[in-house]
Amino acid sequence: MASEDVKRSESAAVTTIVNLAEEAKLAREGVKAPSYAVISICKSLFAGGVAGGVSRTAVAPLERMKILLQVQNPHNIKYSGTVQGLKYIWRTEGLRGLFKGNGTNCARIVPNSAVKFFSYEQASKGILYMYRQQTGNENAQLTPVLRLGAGATAGIIAMSATYPMDMVRGRLTVQTANSPYQYRGIAHALSTVLREEGPRALYRGWLPSVIGVVPYVGLNFAVYESLKDWLVKDNPFGLVENNELTIITRLSCGAIAGTVGQTIAYPLDVIRRRMQMVGWKDASSVVTGEGRSKGSLEYNGMVDAFKKTVRHEGFGALYKGLVPNSVKVVPSIAIAFVTYEMVKDVLGVEFKISD
Repeated sequence: MASEDVKRSESAAVTTIVNLAEEAKLAREGVKAPSYAVISICKSLFAGGVAGGVSRTAVAPLERMKILLQVQNPHNIKYSGTVQGLKYIWRTEGLRGLFKGNGTNCARIVPNSAVKFFSYEQASKGILYMYRQQTGNENAQLTPVLRLGAGATAGIIAMSATYPMDMVRGRLTVQTANSPYQYRGIAHALSTVLREEGPRALYRGWLPSVIGVVPYVGLNFAVYESLKDWLVKDNPFGLVENNELTIITRLSCGAIAGTVGQTIAYPLDVIRRRMQMVGWKDASSVVTGEGRSKGSLEYNGMVDAFKKTVRHEGFGALYKGLVPNSVKVVPSIAIAFVTYEMVKDVLGVEFKISD
């Protein structure tokens, strides 16, 4: 325990020295040093971005497989399952095919994750302040419900800020080698959608996305923090070391949080993906990958998409791709939470998610 304290003291001392050196250099050059608050915000945003990029790249093949299963034509089934689908992509498109759309995904998820983690911290502070003012208890802490509210707020802000990238990413991801029309990249896809479908098309499927992000992101944060607090305070399984949880334990908390959130919100994710295909003239042939289609992809809105999906394909269609998504979400959410906290530790930012 003494050695841990020494390491923390050394790390804090190094961070302080580095910051002082930077400020001194800026002063010599006649440049006003940014305030501590600005530096802290930048570090927090950077940590959130790194967490998102690392966690999403680690599960990129499963992410693509999930989307392909979600939007494939029910009259021309090409992917019968996760393993078969991944093998097919590997055989027909190679290694690059497994990571198709990941560049766009990271371009979206890095700012999304940065905004999401930072927004959660700020929302938590604001909600906790109002809660303490209302109860008159200056020592009150966030309850699971309040954490759910803070997480939902962060999710809505992050989703709305980066939604056009998500919409384009979905279309890039479902392209195959046999698709009749190819978007050449992020910029080309954005400009093509704007030119052919108008700016509103970039936010097609936004409503189910926002509705879905409330339980998904909200539960992720609420379950993760509540589990951590419970384990640290009660230590029911003897997992606490020096008043902190091990990385394995924190990864497990993140995995449980991700599983709960994605299972509840998954049907809305399926509808969101399908609505994103509406208006794309080559969508039907693209999702089959063979240039032919017997089914329509036209929906008049979120409710219409729900009705048509259940009527034509059954209730189970709302959970298409759940298996690869579950396999993907468990490590992805876990890696994101732990990476975020570790990067902030390295950068010397004292405030953590559960503080």
